[in-house]
Amino acid sequence: MYSWWQQWKVFTAIVCFLLLAPSAFALISRDYAIEVSATTQESPAQITLNWLNTSDGLQFQVWRKLKHQTSWTSLAILSQNTTSYADSNVAVGNAYEYAVTKYPQPTYARAGYIYAGIKAPLVDARGKVLLVVEDTYANDLASELARLQQDLVGDGWTVIRRDVSRNNSPAYVRWLIQLEYQADPSIRSVFLFGRIPVPYSGNYNADDHTDHTGAWAADTFYGDVDGTWTDSTVNNTSATRVANHNTPGDGKLDQSIIPSDLELEVGRVDLANMPAFLPKTEKDLLRQYLNKNNNFRHGRITAVRRGILFDGFGESGGEAYAASGWRNFAPFFGSANIQEIGQNQFFSTTTAQSYLWTYVGSGGGHQYDNCYWVGVTSDFASNDIRTIFTMFFGSYFGDWDVSNNFLRAPLATTTYTLTSAWGGRPHWYFHHMAQGETIGYSTRLTQNNNGLYVPAQFSRQVHVALMGDPTLRMHIVLPASDLAAVINNGGVTLNWNASPDSNLVGYHVYRATSATGPFTRLTGSSPLTVRTIIDSPATGTYTYTVRAIKLETSSSGSYYNASQGIFVSASVSQSIPNTPINISNAQRVSNQVAFRCNGQAGQTFAIERCENLAQWTSILTNTLSASGYYDFSETLQGAGRRFYRTKTLP
Repeated sequence: MYSWWQQWKVFTAIVCFLLLAPSAFALISRDYAIEVSATTQESPAQITLNWLNTSDGLQFQVWRKLKHQTSWTSLAILSQNTTSYADSNVAVGNAYEYAVTKYPQPTYARAGYIYAGIKAPLVDARGKVLLVVEDTYANDLASELARLQQDLVGDGWTVIRRDVSRNNSPAYVRWLIQLEYQADPSIRSVFLFGRIPVPYSGNYNADDHTDHTGAWAADTFYGDVDGTWTDSTVNNTSATRVANHNTPGDGKLDQSIIPSDLELEVGRVDLANMPAFLPKTEKDLLRQYLNKNNNFRHGRITAVRRGILFDGFGESGGEAYAASGWRNFAPFFGSANIQEIGQNQFFSTTTAQSYLWTYVGSGGGHQYDNCYWVGVTSDFASNDIRTIFTMFFGSYFGDWDVSNNFLRAPLATTTYTLTSAWGGRPHWYFHHMAQGETIGYSTRLTQNNNGLYVPAQFSRQVHVALMGDPTLRMHIVLPASDLAAVINNGGVTLNWNASPDSNLVGYHVYRATSATGPFTRLTGSSPLTVRTIIDSPATGTYTYTVRAIKLETSSSGSYYNASQGIFVSASVSQSIPNTPINISNAQRVSNQVAFRCNGQAGQTFAIERCENLAQWTSILTNTLSASGYYDFSETLQGAGRRFYRTKTLP
């Protein structure tokens, strides 16, 4: 297996010749993004990739790998006019990652990516998230923070919370994160909420402005639990902004490139120093963010599944920053659902209509609160843009720890926007979100990118950061409602009202001994198609949650998706008594015998067998399903009669 970077070396002479020859094609930013979408079928199983042709005259190459693999396998080299590829070496219940690149790959890579599946399996346990809360407003926002924690639990996370002071050092906060990770390496995500101390690192200028050379805000520091970061070599005070000055021993770090792969998916919601939004205070903006986060997760705010894009830079000598929009939006919605707008149209368009995703790239105007032909930070205060996930790119404001910063401003809007990223240096890779992944997963993927995804210029620089909640997912399933628990004879009967969503396949029910989890699924592999269940736990207090399950479809195929959980608690004072297990529907066909065991849901039982009604042998121990039955069958060996009986167990 070879990467296209390795194959590129084989064609160095050819590529150099092409670069020296006059170009026959006038390229635009969109040409650098191969816009890949997919259609799927189940029988026979097949994933068909589709893309738009580009105007550079080069052939296409298709690659594939599994999600966590670190190299690609080439599937085909196709002519320059080919715009589809069918992969039949797939199976229902799986997802596959594809790349479509140019062949041979030019200096500035042109590529598209998609993570496509056919009924890819449900992921209802997300892992552990460390919620780090700055303590200034922790008491004032106690109810909203408790609701956030419940929402995280309801989306399958186990939450660990730690509070810190804005006066702590970044080194202390990282030490705290390291301690938690060392105690539990299953921690996957870190959600920084409030004015968490801001690390600075490096001696570079990611926006090419010499007066902006030095240390940049670097939340990558918090995502790296084992890399070595130093503060001993950089000595540069040339930047206009004092915060970018970096000298030995000043607490700002030397590294411009992350020293090792990041282990954690980090996102930050920091709405301090945003006077453009007055009279709303920092506390008001934080509460507002928590409210709209909850509203989005529960489907009370929605946005049309489409993208809007403004490209104020153009092709930019091959960097084609806006390709981050074209490349990601195609597997989300398909190319037909990407709308490109012109100068000074962003706010008027996005306040009138909704878009799930936004990409905006244009000059920063030597200001941290400005984006040419788009607007300024105060425009976010006066316009409630109707878009959830955003990428903005321009000079200066990618260094976000500044008053009224343009990159943080979308998070301070009233109703909709929840994330923001500086998309262009480097290019971001969000395509896994079309199959239900979190935006934090894509953030870490982008931060660690070492050439697996191209273009990879400016990857691994310390400034790459997500503004927003890293646990958010793109597709929302409307939850069920009014979950109620009734105690009868030591058992718990749960009932709930239906989710109003479409394409539902049923409901999964979970139980925990604590409201914070972890939760165990009670409903097995198949969701319930009824809205009731009887549970028979031991004596104790339990929390139950119910999640609606939907077959989600997008331009990347289909996968099973779960809603936010709804919760109820119940106390069981005594275990349900053992009740008889009845046998019904007994039948024998040839040498196969089968029957159903009926009784109380959750009852443990044994099946015994004998040939003479005297010497009984236990052949199976199991538990009745949530629906109160178990279907038994076995193949008879030899001649003679067989007797069966059931026996309840404690």
